[in-house]
Amino acid sequence: MIKDFAGIPKDEFEFVGETEEKSEALTRPSISFWKDVWRRLFKNKVAMTGLIIILAIALLSIIIPELSSYSYSQQNLRNINAAPSSEHWFGTDSLGRDLWVRTWVGARVSLAVGIFGSIIPSIIGIVIGGISGYFGGKVDMIIMRLIDIIICIPQMIYIILIMLVIGSGPVPLIIAFAITGWMGSARNVRGLILKIKQEEFVLASRILGAPHGYIIFKHLVPNTLGIVVVSMTLGVPAAIFQEAYLSFIGLGIKPPIPSWGQLANLGTSVFRIFPTQLLIPAIMISLTMLSFNLFGDGLRDALDPKLRS
Repeated sequence: MIKDFAGIPKDEFEFVGETEEKSEALTRPSISFWKDVWRRLFKNKVAMTGLIIILAIALLSIIIPELSSYSYSQQNLRNINAAPSSEHWFGTDSLGRDLWVRTWVGARVSLAVGIFGSIIPSIIGIVIGGISGYFGGKVDMIIMRLIDIIICIPQMIYIILIMLVIGSGPVPLIIAFAITGWMGSARNVRGLILKIKQEEFVLASRILGAPHGYIIFKHLVPNTLGIVVVSMTLGVPAAIFQEAYLSFIGLGIKPPIPSWGQLANLGTSVFRIFPTQLLIPAIMISLTMLSFNLFGDGLRDALDPKLRS
């Protein structure tokens, strides 16, 4: 047996390519940024579990009220405060209304308020933060000082005052969140824009005469979507909790439309006798907030290029 290199038999070497160019070629397939994000997110089992729970709750909130034989506002005073059974899976409340249907209708309201109450303020923050960071100077100073003044007062105070003026309900809640919730997103986007606008591709667009709006929304804003998407995802549970809190104290969703916060409020009055009326909406709120937080953490890791293996 011929010894070719360092005493290793020749037949143990493996031929890696026909030509020098082929042997040195990169064999990893080309993949886009968002496909790579989804691939890494899919490998995160905790984040995917959170996403599956969110999708399951959203799907059940759409299907169950349509298939149920009971309406969320249908009363049966002969069957009040009934325990969970095969007829009423979550029991009934003090007016004989089916809590199974009311819980899933409440999921519709709470999820809608949480999702739109996070997305709309984030979009407003992207626009304002992008303008502030790109133009800088007096425009940036005026916007940032205005935010500094407004943000000194807790957001909940603004929301309560707005709700007292425009009324209660899902749409007024979303409007209140949109008016008060854009400032944090604007600050984050502004900081990223200040950094990105010095990059070569932005300077090249300026030299070629691209208009300001094109540069902001074509080059700058897309490069901030990673942190903005994560901020939106983590903002949903915060909006759900705020809706639950406002409904709990009577300023959010008003009867007969149910929400998880309103169901929890009604359950507190009979908690010692019928604890399930409080525990069920409390578990749904906690499970949804936990799922969004887990998914948001996984999405943040997937969007971070430093964690790319």
